[in-house]
This record gives sequence, C-alpha cells and structure tokens, in this order.
Amino acid sequence: MDIIKFTSKKSFSIGFIGFVLVLLAALPLYAKGYTPILLTSIFMYVILSVSWTLFSGPTGYMSLATAAFFGVGIYTAAFLGKTLPLPVFIISGGLISSIVALLVGALTLRLRGIYFAIFTFGLVMLISNLLLFWELHAMETRGRFVVIVDYNTIYYTMLIIFVALMLTAYFIRRSKFGLALQSIGENEEAAAHIGINVTLVKVVNFAVSAFFIGAAGATIATRWTYVDPYIAFNPLFSFLPVLMAIFGGMGQLYGPVIGAVIFAYLQEILITRFAELYMLIFGVILVFSILYIPNGLVGLIQKWRKGGQAGEHASN
Repeated sequence: MDIIKFTSKKSFSIGFIGFVLVLLAALPLYAKGYTPILLTSIFMYVILSVSWTLFSGPTGYMSLATAAFFGVGIYTAAFLGKTLPLPVFIISGGLISSIVALLVGALTLRLRGIYFAIFTFGLVMLISNLLLFWELHAMETRGRFVVIVDYNTIYYTMLIIFVALMLTAYFIRRSKFGLALQSIGENEEAAAHIGINVTLVKVVNFAVSAFFIGAAGATIATRWTYVDPYIAFNPLFSFLPVLMAIFGGMGQLYGPVIGAVIFAYLQEILITRFAELYMLIFGVILVFSILYIPNGLVGLIQKWRKGGQAGEHASN
C-alpha cells in the first residue's frame, strides 16, 4: 500500500513539473509585455540561488563568490557577444567561470569558516577592480556595450539554463558524488578518513555551480546592453542568493526556488516604490528568517505536514 502511495505521489510530482514547464515554455505566446521580462529576472535569481545551494548547502562552506562568477559571465558576453553566436558565448561564460572556480577553489577550499567567506568575497572586489583598472588605463574608457538580443530569446535561454541546473542538482543529490558532499558537510575529517578526496570533490562541485552562474550572467548581459565592473560585480549578487536560499530553505531542492521567486518578485515591487528602503526590508526579513524559521519555508511546510499526519494517526 505504501509503495502504491509513493508511486502515485511521484507520478503526480512528475506530471505537475511537466505541466509547469509546458506553461513556462508557452508563456511568451500568451503573456505579452512585461511578464516575460519579469520572469527572466526571476529565473536569473533562481539560478543564482540554486547554484549557491548546490555547493554551500551540502558542504556548509559559505561562498560569497557568486558575484565574481556572475560578473565573469557578463564580461564574457561583453567581449565575445559581437563575434560569436549566442549559444557559444553563453557556454563560454559558464566555462570561463568554471575555470576561475577551479583555480580559486584549488587554492582556497582548504580554508574554512569565516576565512573562506572573506576570501571569496574578496575575489569579487579583486576581479572588479582589476577590470576597472584595465579599462581605465588600457582602454581609456569604463564599461562595454553588449550585443542586443530580443526578450523572448533571452527568456528561453534562461529557462533552458534553469532546467539544466535543476536536473544537474537533482542527479548530484542522488549520486555517490552527492553523498560525498553530504559527508563533507557533516564531518570533513571523517570523510577524508574513509577515503573521500575532499578537496577534489569540493573543487569540482564549486566549478559546476560556477558554470550555471556564469551562463546566467552571460545571458542577462544581453538584456542590459551596457555593463561596467560596478554593474557586473555588484556585491548584491553575492548576498541576495544567500538570503533567498535561507528564506526558502535548503533542505529540499525546491526550497531555494521558492525563496528566489518570492524575493525576486518582492524586489521588482519594492525597488520601484521604496528604492531607498528595499534592502533594509530584505535585511529585516533575513534576521527574522534566521531567528524564527532557521529551516526556511520548506522547514515550515514539512513541520506542518508532520503535524497533520500526527493528527490523522491520533484520530485513527
């Protein structure tokens, strides 16, 4: 009986996900104007949030390098967008971000705790200022123009990256590689003791997450058309994904998705109505989430479901 229930639930989940994907794929056909643009921004934040969780969730390492990989992807589009086809420079943005993650991870993933967090955030500032120095002294200008792509193409590209990321995260969580990541997060010394190459596992996962962040950066750059180091390496792109993942909850794969959707939509509303206060509001929500819902919205949903199941058993 339990097997039948599990199978039916799994079939329902797959069917529901398929239905949502069909709706999203057809959305530009029936929703004109601002809606595809808004959803493109939401997809971008979902990708950043899930990519951050893909690495920091199981390992427990607080990475603040998201803005660095995102900015590398943006500048890849700025340099290559006018000479290469769209798919090529987007994949290039992801690959270059992965290479940066491999190099940085090999050097820094032996650091732990606050030291790793500080170093990864310093990476954002380092790359940003190096690019700014190069542009002002070698190019005698600041910023670059990016090739313009129509909104529907950007939307579908971001949707494809989102689907690829969710599939990657799903299979990683259910693989031996995912178990190795979980063991590192629970006890890194014990994981090394049983034969796991902890440095290699962390570096590879760091690079995989960076690929999707860089690809998202290269895609969104075509919508912004003009970028400079301050825009591309905005520190908010390091902190907002953390906030979104914590608020949604990292216990389940859909947790960061829920958090990113809610906060991305809130940002669109608050930034137009309360431009000077919206980050303060986000900060208050973050403090509230850490204090009262440490497991995020996913934790609340699971707690509510367990309470409901306990009530059913008691009544029976």
